[in-house]
Amino acid sequence: QVQIVESGGGLVQPGGSLRLSCVTSSSIFDVYPMAWYRQAPGKQRELTAIFTDDGPINYAVSVRGRFTISRERANGTMWLQMNSLKPEDTAIYYCYASHGAYGYWGQGTQVTVSS
Repeated sequence: QVQIVESGGGLVQPGGSLRLSCVTSSSIFDVYPMAWYRQAPGKQRELTAIFTDDGPINYAVSVRGRFTISRERANGTMWLQMNSLKPEDTAIYYCYASHGAYGYWGQGTQVTVSS
């Protein structure tokens, strides 16, 4: 069984902050959290932040300077620190983890930015 669990979403005011967590586990092989994606209603899922195989981190232009991705690969945990949140950040945020060439998705956590 592969388990991907996101948490930390909620309702925040514009300018506020949230910290999302992704905890991964597997009973058959090791999986590694690789990226955060988000999907707003009526829109396609988009990459938010990702670790590359060589280590460098890439961010979507829309979140660069406001969001920070981090992880502890040994225990399969990844975080997304989100600061200076804007209404356009409202979306379901998904954790993506991988094992070799295969990828796995969590169920997502809702982030709503509204006054």
